[in-house]
Amino acid sequence: MKIIQKNLHQGFLKVVPDTPDDLWHLYNVVYKDDQVYAYSSRAIKNDTETSRPKSGERVSAFMGVQVESVSWDKFLGKLRVHGLIIHAPDIIPTGAHHTLAIALNQQMTIVKKDWPKHLLDRLTKASETEKPLLILSIDDEGFAIAETKQYGYETRVEQRIRLPGKQDADKRDEATKAYFKLALNSLEKLWSQNNNPIVIIGAGFVKNDFITYLQDENKPLSKAVVDIKSVNNGGTAGIDEALRSGVLLKTTHQLRIIDETQTIEELMKRLGKGQGNVTYGLTAVETASNLGAIEKLIIADTTLRDADEPQRLNLETLMHAAERRQATVTVISTEHEAGFKLLSLGGIAALLRFPLYQQTSET
Repeated sequence: MKIIQKNLHQGFLKVVPDTPDDLWHLYNVVYKDDQVYAYSSRAIKNDTETSRPKSGERVSAFMGVQVESVSWDKFLGKLRVHGLIIHAPDIIPTGAHHTLAIALNQQMTIVKKDWPKHLLDRLTKASETEKPLLILSIDDEGFAIAETKQYGYETRVEQRIRLPGKQDADKRDEATKAYFKLALNSLEKLWSQNNNPIVIIGAGFVKNDFITYLQDENKPLSKAVVDIKSVNNGGTAGIDEALRSGVLLKTTHQLRIIDETQTIEELMKRLGKGQGNVTYGLTAVETASNLGAIEKLIIADTTLRDADEPQRLNLETLMHAAERRQATVTVISTEHEAGFKLLSLGGIAALLRFPLYQQTSET
């Protein structure tokens, strides 16, 4: 994310999204009733006394809309901002509905009545370059390769396999070599795009055997491996386990998904032990805030994004109150497992500085 200009007195930021993650961040930053300005195109109808109404040429122009809705297409790499036109050349009618389709490397201006600290922090962090990891999770039943994103991870390749039994050693060795070649080819293809650092995880001896195979077959690629960890599963289950258990922390302590997963695991651990230094649900969290008990306030991104204006103002007041009392505020992505867990608790929770045993679980 490039922050081109920031003027909080006038309430605007000019930004340029330069990675797919940036579009996701903007999806969580642009709210209903904000104003968004960008270059866009619109078909102008030719409707005169001498011609029948018909679609005319498509005109490109700098336009602004009063936001009514926002959608994010992570597969096409587009942020769609829909609303009423409030600024456009004279040939384009104001007050009509229009959708700005924001693509990568396209400048946009966001205007808000007020910029909450958590949104400014989000854009600042997004402007700090973070190179994603490739995670290969492999065992004797299959492999998966995922690329970390700031909103979670994306499975790029997944392959299931059934190797011959150990009693048929020759056939098993031959099949294993073919299996390793398939995994290596997939890893090479993905790595060649951006030369991402690689983490290899897996169960049993298969992981170690694959690393030996990798070092023999492709030394440059093997040098990109920054960490090797053991987990109990292969495939995507192994990736979820690695993120949940924290075995990748040494390598990926800067990654947002790791931080979010660790936060939710701490929350679930405290709940599982029945400790009073944790609470969830809006009413219980507000009570904890009023008592100055919150150490970390945890909110799901959809809880903020889908709230109506009064609800969002209430949530942001709660966030401001937590920050004034030196608590940290974490917004959790609902694009990965940690976010799903938080939603099951009502989308808002808090880790507390001291126990509050009389609490509710109202959501």
